[in-house]
Order: sequence, then C-alpha cells, then structure tokens
Amino acid sequence: MLKGKTVMITGASSGIGAATARYAAAQGAAVVLMARRKDKLENLAEEITAAGGRALPCPGDVTSDEDVRRVVDRAVDSFGSLDAAFNNAGWGTAGTRLHELPDDVYDRIMDVNVRGGWNCLRHQIPAMLAAGSGGSIVNTSSTAGQFATGAVAPYVAAKHAVIGLTRAAAAEYGDRGVRVNALVVGTTRTELMEEVVRRFPEVETHGVARAIQRRMADPLEIAQAAAWLLSDQSSFVTGAAVPVDGGCSAV
Repeated sequence: MLKGKTVMITGASSGIGAATARYAAAQGAAVVLMARRKDKLENLAEEITAAGGRALPCPGDVTSDEDVRRVVDRAVDSFGSLDAAFNNAGWGTAGTRLHELPDDVYDRIMDVNVRGGWNCLRHQIPAMLAAGSGGSIVNTSSTAGQFATGAVAPYVAAKHAVIGLTRAAAAEYGDRGVRVNALVVGTTRTELMEEVVRRFPEVETHGVARAIQRRMADPLEIAQAAAWLLSDQSSFVTGAAVPVDGGCSAV
C-alpha cells in the first residue's frame, strides 16, 4: 500500500505511532520516526530494520519548530522526498474540572496537540510542494474533537482545533496535490491511556460504554486506518474527519 513512499510519524515511540510505524514499514514505506524518547525510537527502528523494513529514528519534540524542521530535512536528505506524514503526537489527561486545572497543564496540552500539529504542517507541506508530486498528511484527533468525552476541557478544545487545522490546510493545498485528513480516534489501549485508566478507572468504563462494539481499540486498528489515508488508495479523500471509534460517534 505504501511502497516507495517516505512517511514521517510523530509520537512514534509507543502506542498508535509505533503501531503505525511497524505497519507502514510492512506496507513498503521508509518510515521516519519522531518522538522525545531516543531509546524507544532506536529500539523500534532496529526492530523494523531487522524485519526487512527501512526506518530512521529522529529524536525530537514536536513543540519545537526547529526540531520538526530538522526531522523533515533529514527525511528528505535520507530518502529523497517526504510523501506522507502522520502527525500523531499528543498528550492529555482527565479527572480535573476546568476551574481547577493549572495553567501548566493547559499549556502542555495546547503545545503538544495544537502547536505540535501546526509546526509539523508548516514544514511538511513545503517539502511536499517542493517535490511537485503532492502528498498525504493525517492528523490524530479524537472523539474529544467532536464532543465532550470526560477528558479535561483543554484537551477537548485542542482536539477540536486539530480538526480545524486539518480542514483549513486541506482547503488551502488541495489544488496543489496535498491531501490532509484527521482521524477521530476512539478509546485506544495505548501507554498513555493505560496511565490515565490507572488514575481514573471510570475513563475506561465510560469509553467502552459509549462504543457500539463495547471495547477499546487495539493500536493496530488505528494504524491500518492511518495507513489507508496516507496511501494513494484514499486519493479522493481530503478535509475529512474520519471516525475510527468503534461506533462511538454514531449514537
């Protein structure tokens, strides 16, 4: 599905990002892995390479414009182009009411989810335009990007903003061959979610109860949807917020 493409993946050290890296590499992509945890990135890259894939670990923080620019440049220098990107890095929490939430938590949520996506888009898009063949970008939103889910209010606001950025970018660059879509992800059994559930068990109960399928997603299920949107198989899909949520948004 992704043969011959170079795909940049943020938040690649665990969860949905790591699952997408493995799956995209198995589908023929050269994957450029970005996250803050250098050891996990290097271990993942070694695992992918040992399985016959191509992977380049690039430690960095999406909230740093310079880090993102450097990773995009390395992708182009190493593989010749940047064809697709999965902007998946995110952070959030639950269990604190809006008026009790500290400023530093608000700032971190907005920095990772919104500024991180903004930094990625404004470096990835020029790289794709320079190649002349367009590209595909997928941003990770959430059911919290469509309605209140029990996550803290800034996370809900941030994930709404991700969908807004997605639609605006798709509208601006669609006539130049760059597609931009968002995944509306339901409750998924990631490292971050496990941490939240340990602190607030009701988050899992609430998330599972909302889903028609009455379960959490496996990260691979999200990865497969992301890979399809990154591939040419979804060539007439852009500006979309695609639910991968076990039916949560249907009822």
